[in-house]
Amino acid sequence: MKHKILLVEDDKDIQEIIEYNFSKEGYEVTKCSDGESAIDLVRHETPDLVILDWMLPNLSGSEILRQIRSSKKLKKIPVIMLTARTEESDKLRAFDTGADDYITKPFSNSELIARTKALLRRVSEDSFTDTLNFHDIELNRDNKRVFRGKKEIKLGPVEFKLLEVFLMRPGQVFNREQLLDKVWGNQIYVEERTVDVHVGRLRRALNRGKVKKDPIRTVRSAGYSLNENYS
Repeated sequence: MKHKILLVEDDKDIQEIIEYNFSKEGYEVTKCSDGESAIDLVRHETPDLVILDWMLPNLSGSEILRQIRSSKKLKKIPVIMLTARTEESDKLRAFDTGADDYITKPFSNSELIARTKALLRRVSEDSFTDTLNFHDIELNRDNKRVFRGKKEIKLGPVEFKLLEVFLMRPGQVFNREQLLDKVWGNQIYVEERTVDVHVGRLRRALNRGKVKKDPIRTVRSAGYSLNENYS
């Protein structure tokens, strides 16, 4: 069964190039050139993935992304931002709004296809279970809430994503480069020590109050993982 890709792009030449290359790879591509049409198509077509420009007529790409993420029906659709906006602040804003990847123009068609394949594969593997559990820790993707036992843990968006990555693979050791890629995306330059800062914040939030054991394990010269011996 073909994956359905919605391409939201107002540059006709880019539209044609992407449609041609993706069709060769076996994807079914639906195109539109403005924000309002994009929202209608997402709602009625429910694509497997959206490739979304930022600067569009009628409605910006960031607003389209916000509406997708705020809809219970649509929020799990993966979105790749494809844009000429190269400022780090724009990238961070896109990821904070819920983008799964961010690619700047000019771009490589082969890289765009590779990232699309990787993202669709990851979505299939993760199957977007609403709730992730590890001993007394529970993360709910649907309402963005985290509990340890009966106590709700307040996390920032980066710490939430870090915990989500750990919960999907308990016991697996992630090095800093892997965490940078999974949480920030490899289009954004972030120093590796930033990972340590956010893991520290996550650890402090999870361990606040009377708790038995730190669930996050630091593996010297390797990275971090959820402690498989945690109890």
